[in-house]
Amino acid sequence: MSQVSTPSPQPDLLALKQKQQANWASGDYAVIGTTLQIVGEMLCEAIDLRGGEQVLDVAGGNGNASLAAARRYASVTCTDYVPALLERARMRAQADSLLLDTRVADAEALPFPDGSFDAVLSTFGVMFTPDQEKAAAEMLRVCRPQGRIGLANWTPGGFVGQLFKLLGGFLPPPAGLRSPALWGTEERLRELFPGAGITATPRVFNFRYRSPTHWVEVFRTYYGPVHKAFLALEPDRQAELEKGITGLIGQFQRGGGPGVVIPSEYLEVVVRPGARA
Repeated sequence: MSQVSTPSPQPDLLALKQKQQANWASGDYAVIGTTLQIVGEMLCEAIDLRGGEQVLDVAGGNGNASLAAARRYASVTCTDYVPALLERARMRAQADSLLLDTRVADAEALPFPDGSFDAVLSTFGVMFTPDQEKAAAEMLRVCRPQGRIGLANWTPGGFVGQLFKLLGGFLPPPAGLRSPALWGTEERLRELFPGAGITATPRVFNFRYRSPTHWVEVFRTYYGPVHKAFLALEPDRQAELEKGITGLIGQFQRGGGPGVVIPSEYLEVVVRPGARA
């Protein structure tokens, strides 16, 4: 007797995007984002950014990669779908006397002509888009054929990747949705950017806080996904989540001094659309 397979349910990407936008607009990601500035600086060096180049920062948040590019005298446009984060990017640029344009934009529907930019960047941003293929295709579309796409993506096995796995155990994602951490694997990147030349280098960002409790307090207050997760749970489940996060920190933290240092692996990626893999 033949069996008819049931297709896997497809997530409502529009509804999910709206929910994600609300998540990232909650708390104050800029408080966390400013601590990640070094990643943007290193990414600009990885793509060998040159003065005068046209640069787009996709899902740029409060502007880490944008500011790094502006310091190198590039012409920079920072985009995000959370206006409050772009305002923080403008404030930071003004404080450092840097030229920076900002524009509210969806990473899956970038409002720019084909081939507009010499370099397209994203640090821990585009990896969270619901439709990964569409976001990657948009980055390729607006990048000039001989340009570069530079990405910093958390890996599945690193601290942040495991944090999102932990959160998923408390609040499971919609069926059929691909994990953002897949952007931190070479295999997935080659699927997203077929035929392009890809260089992927594992890096480590160190979260530096006063204690594990301090880390939890800061992320629970300011980091949208963690902030929203705690709000969605009953008090007993909140206590379980806090215990789980503290245990995860214990697995990754580096000893040897005061405070807490939590190494978190990410993949530094340079995609060259015009270079065959």
